[in-house]
Amino acid sequence: MLIRVGSRGSRLALTQADLAASRLRGPGVEIALVPITTAGDRDRTKPFGEIGSRGVFVKELEEALLEHRIDVAVHSAKDMTSLDPEGLAVGAYLERDDPRDALCGSDTIRPGMRVGTASARRKAQLLALEPTLTIEPLRGNVETRLRKRGERGLDAIVLAACGLDRLGLGREIGRRFAPEELLPEAGQGALALQVRAGDEHLVLAADHGETRRRVEAERAVVAAVGGGCLAPVAAHHDGITLSGLVAAEDGSWLERRSGGDPAALGRELAQLAAGR
Repeated sequence: MLIRVGSRGSRLALTQADLAASRLRGPGVEIALVPITTAGDRDRTKPFGEIGSRGVFVKELEEALLEHRIDVAVHSAKDMTSLDPEGLAVGAYLERDDPRDALCGSDTIRPGMRVGTASARRKAQLLALEPTLTIEPLRGNVETRLRKRGERGLDAIVLAACGLDRLGLGREIGRRFAPEELLPEAGQGALALQVRAGDEHLVLAADHGETRRRVEAERAVVAAVGGGCLAPVAAHHDGITLSGLVAAEDGSWLERRSGGDPAALGRELAQLAAGR
């Protein structure tokens, strides 16, 4: 049996696709990797909010699934929208790697630093930690952003620790932020294997139950906050506590709550944002 695995074409995405392929290969199973360019890959200059925010790195892969051009799509779970499109399902989550955000170029946040990130979630929380920071937009793949830090003279940049680790670039990390400092994006650190509904058997053996439990709770929080909330949103489950956050992008206000019911927690966060 041949399983066509779709992935973005960056080195990190293909590395992640190889990780997925290694879990799917077996007797009688062959894997063909199919690189696909997404909207987020084509436009590397605009802020994510201007090209669609969540989902800009997955839409074309989902279309390829629905059109039967691939059988499995490998996503960074943090890039996915909070709900699967009709006809698709996450058949497996690989065991989660480090979900934390990483500071590269420095081992601490100091007043007046220039820090690069394209994430509104990171920007909001960084400014809440230190209001004197200058946050500069920074797009591109991992290697490009590391290079631009030096070219632009930035004091530091913030990236997902898991991506650096997967590329063998953990040495670039000066500090891994505790979730109490920077709450991660829902799904950060996890790889999701998306399939057409009914094809879950193709990837079921690769599913890590505890990762699924945590990531699905995080995605449910974001879904319950709702598309009408324009504030940056974060959600993270550490295995014991489910936490969620909404904030102003400029860091002027930030609300963080925890709870056992993802839907109730999301609604609470949405109400807090609406009251601002």
